[in-house]
Amino acid sequence: DDVPHIATRLLKAVTAPIDVGGEFVNVEASIGVSIYPVDGFDADTLIRKADAAMYSAKQDGRNTYRRYSNEAHISIVAAAELEAELRHAIATDELVVHYQPIVDLRAKRPTGAEALVRWQHPRRGLLMLAEFIPFAEERGLVAQIGDVVLRAACAMLERLKRLGHDGVNVAVNVSAHQFGKTGFVDGIVAALAVHDTDPRRLTIEITESVVMGNTRATLATLDELKELGVSLSIDDFGTGYSSLAYVKNFPVNSLKIDRSFVRDIADDATDAAIAKTIITLAHSLGMRVIAEGVETEAQLATLRAFGADGMQGYLFSRAVPGPDFERFLTTFAQPGAAGILRALPHAEQRTG
Repeated sequence: DDVPHIATRLLKAVTAPIDVGGEFVNVEASIGVSIYPVDGFDADTLIRKADAAMYSAKQDGRNTYRRYSNEAHISIVAAAELEAELRHAIATDELVVHYQPIVDLRAKRPTGAEALVRWQHPRRGLLMLAEFIPFAEERGLVAQIGDVVLRAACAMLERLKRLGHDGVNVAVNVSAHQFGKTGFVDGIVAALAVHDTDPRRLTIEITESVVMGNTRATLATLDELKELGVSLSIDDFGTGYSSLAYVKNFPVNSLKIDRSFVRDIADDATDAAIAKTIITLAHSLGMRVIAEGVETEAQLATLRAFGADGMQGYLFSRAVPGPDFERFLTTFAQPGAAGILRALPHAEQRTG
């Protein structure tokens, strides 16, 4: 019965501001609790279970306390096993990169792709990004995964150049954690150098949350990338809190309209107005606009009418392994006046 009182007193004591050379700093604590004899009869068992409860407190937001429970322990053990598997996957090439084509509606051909990571799990099969990236972010592994994708994208660009597709760009998503990591730009320089990749063929995609972060440091990093020759794009535009009036201060080449505005664009007047406004204003600022999640001919027709520059989605192709992407580029027929739809080579694969 004393647990809440003691834990609260400990938290209050630890979190009290500390004067360090005239500057006040704060320390937080996560407390795990086990009780004799309910949770164990010896010190080793009690400490081990208190440690497990402490990790439960961390998972619940930190700066709190948790009592040991068998259910929470099982969850923590499962998470630890998953983390070990993911670290092994990063080290042993279980992570693979697929490429979703981006079709340029003016050139009427695919001129790029977005690199998307997958996990070829030995037991669970091919795992999509959403099935492990949130966990990787929680465990601080997303930057390592980002490095894998970056190296794969540069290797793909080198291969495409040898195949005669040296005008194709590859876009790589960069998380806020990866973007803010010391040596981020140096890592890109190294990856480009290993494969003798033209930096103009690489696009770095960041989210609005990155742009709205530490603006001075963000702008400095973006300027470094721009000087390097790398293209810059804001992914999922419209879902955050930034605006084009704010984004104009950054050296951005293109915006991607989030799929949430594309889904009902042919039927919803509000979504259509938002998309049209983004396209018009972005063009006035010298930026290209790419629409994500295009799945129907009605969406395509609406976005073309609004002047979107490029599109990606299941209407054209899902994200496919490297060899399939190479075939997509090779077999894509040049469309005539009849329009782009009848020239798509994988119409039977538009869904899935």
